[in-house]
Order: sequence, then C-alpha cells, then structure tokens
Amino acid sequence: MKWLTAVLLAIAAVLAGLLIYRSVVPPALSGGTAIDTPVALPDLKLVNDQGKDTTLAASDGRMRLIFYGFVHCPDVCPTTLASLKNTYAGLTPEQQGKVRVQFISVDPVVDTPNLVRQYLDRFDPQFTGLTGSVENINAAAKTMFVGIVNNRPSDHMGTDHSAHTAPEPATANAGNTGLGASEAAIIHGDQVSVITPDGKFVRVYNNTEALDGTLKHDLPELIREFGS
Repeated sequence: MKWLTAVLLAIAAVLAGLLIYRSVVPPALSGGTAIDTPVALPDLKLVNDQGKDTTLAASDGRMRLIFYGFVHCPDVCPTTLASLKNTYAGLTPEQQGKVRVQFISVDPVVDTPNLVRQYLDRFDPQFTGLTGSVENINAAAKTMFVGIVNNRPSDHMGTDHSAHTAPEPATANAGNTGLGASEAAIIHGDQVSVITPDGKFVRVYNNTEALDGTLKHDLPELIREFGS
C-alpha cells in the first residue's frame, strides 16, 4: 500500500503544480487584432474636454482605449460607451489606475469641449474626450484606420451650435436630439483601439468584440502587457 500512497501523493503534487501554473500564466487573449507594426501616434494638435490644448500622442502614463464617435450619435456611440463603462467598472481599482477610456469626436464642429464633457459624465466621469479642428480629427482617425463619412448638408458648417446640450445616453437618437436627421448623418468606424502608455497603437477590437464581452475578458491581460 505504500506504493499506492506514493503514487497518490505524486498525482496530488502534479495537480497542485498545474493549479499554480494556471494561476501565474496569464490567459490568452480571446479577441482583437494585433497591429503587425505598431503605429506611433503623431503629435496632432487637439483640444481636451477641459478646453486645453493637447495632442493625439499625449499620454498621462496609462494605456488608453480610444473610441471615435460623436455626441449626437443615435445608436452605436451610446451603446459602445455604455459597454465600456461596464467593462471599466469591472476592473479592480489598481487596474483602473492603469487604463483610460478616451472618446474622440468625429463631429468637432458641433462637439465643443464642454459638450463632450457633459456627454461623457453621463457614462463615467473618469472617461476623457478630445475634439479639435476637422482637419486634425480626420488625420487622427486616418492614422488609426477609422473611416469617417459626413453626409450633412454643406450649409451645416455655418450653423451655431453653442447652445447644444448632450443627449441622455438612453434616449439619444436622430428623432429626439433636437438637431434633426442631418445631425445623425455621420458614418464612422466603431472599433476600440488599444494605445500603449508611450503612444503606440498596438491592437484593435471591432465593435462586436467591444459589446459581447470579448474586450472585457481581455482587458486585464492587456493591462498586464501594456499598462504601466
């Protein structure tokens, strides 16, 4: 019987070793697409949600999840930001300190810094936003492979939007923003991009992956790999 005891002890030791191995080896990423050659973000001049000058490349030392959208977006933007809110809320305080969710407006004519700030506060006050000139926003989006198609009437550019307020996330659509259907006539890429603390675009998650829990599953591992 001594040999049986020895065998059982050996099996127990192997199982214990496997459990320890599984606890220290990070889980494989379940989604997203790696950028084969990481893209260093350029120093394009933008404006943050406090109205202060900044750049696309500016970093506060945290990994960033960047999503392009606009305040009066009727559907995909509020849905995606709500999902990012839940994803961020699921992190530990330590993990939250290593990642920042950043919204970049593709509608800078309408989306003033104050309007962007109002909008993001309805999801999570920790989220930050950027706006800027149409030219620089388009250049930033192109750098990150985000397409933007603006189908608004040409005279829209001369409209005064200073009094606009951000719509409630749960009711934001083309019918109740108070701006009319033309305000919803912007089509844009809806992916979520992963940016390292040193400003390199390294991975991208499509919108389905951002909504179905794939990004939420991967985020702790992304923070381990890229967070500082």
